[in-house]
Amino acid sequence: MKKVVGIKFKPSGKVYDFDCGAFVLNLDDCVIVQTEQGLGFGTVALPPVPFDERPPCKPLKKVFRLASEKDFLQREKNIEAEKKGHSYCLTCIQELGLNMNLFSVEKSFNSSKLTFFFTSDGRVDFRQLVKTLVKELGARVEMRQVGIRNQAKMCGGIGRCGREICCSAFLEKFGHVSIRMAKEQKLSLNPTKISGLCGRLMCCLKFEYETYLALKKKFPKIDKTVKTSAGTGKVVRNNIIGSQKTTSRKDGREIETTFDKL
Repeated sequence: MKKVVGIKFKPSGKVYDFDCGAFVLNLDDCVIVQTEQGLGFGTVALPPVPFDERPPCKPLKKVFRLASEKDFLQREKNIEAEKKGHSYCLTCIQELGLNMNLFSVEKSFNSSKLTFFFTSDGRVDFRQLVKTLVKELGARVEMRQVGIRNQAKMCGGIGRCGREICCSAFLEKFGHVSIRMAKEQKLSLNPTKISGLCGRLMCCLKFEYETYLALKKKFPKIDKTVKTSAGTGKVVRNNIIGSQKTTSRKDGREIETTFDKL
C-alpha cells in the first residue's frame, strides 16, 4: 500500500509530502529525499499514512533512503560552509557599502549552491557582491530578499507570551492580520503591546478573532437601553469572554451583570 509521509527541511519550515515507498519511517527520522534541486536532507514531521487518508494533489517525489553517517557528516560540512559564507558575505557587504541586512545562509545538500537571505528597505544592486562570493566560495550563489516576517520565522525567538513565536513554531504561512482584530478583542492599541518581534501585528491576534465576532452577536450593542434584574440602564461596556456587561443607571451608577440576567 502506498503511503505519504510529511518531511520538513528546517526546524521551522513547511512540511512537504513525499512518497514513503517501502521504508518504515517514524517521527524525527532523518531521510534523504528527491527534490527539484537534487537530493535533500529532511526530517519526518508527519508519520506515514495511506494515500486515501491524505491524498496528494500532484505526483509525489520519493524518499530516496534513510540518512547514513556519511550524510550527517555532509550536513556538518554544509553548516561550516554556511558559517564561512555568512562571515565573508558580511565583510563584502560592508566593503561595498550595500544597504542590506544579511541574516541567514543555506547550502544545498549536494554543496552546489549557497543561498543568502537578507532584508532591505528597497532594491539592492548586488551584482558585484555575487561575483565576489562566487570567486571566493566556489559555488553557485543566489541572493534572496525576504520580508521582515519571514526573517522572524526563519530566525525564531521568544514572544511576549514567553513561548516560541507562532510563525517559527507551527505556522506554515502568514495570514492577514489587521488592527480591527485588536479592537474587536478590546486590546490595547499601543503598537509596542500588539506587535511581534518582526515589528508587525502579532499573528495570534487572528486566532480568537472569529470567536469574538460570534460571541459578540449575542450581546446588546453599546448605548442600547436594556432591562436587567438590577434595573434599567444603558450599555456602556461588554466583557465578551467573561459574558458580562456594564450598564449605566440614570443616577450615574455603573452596574456589572452577567449576560443571563439580561
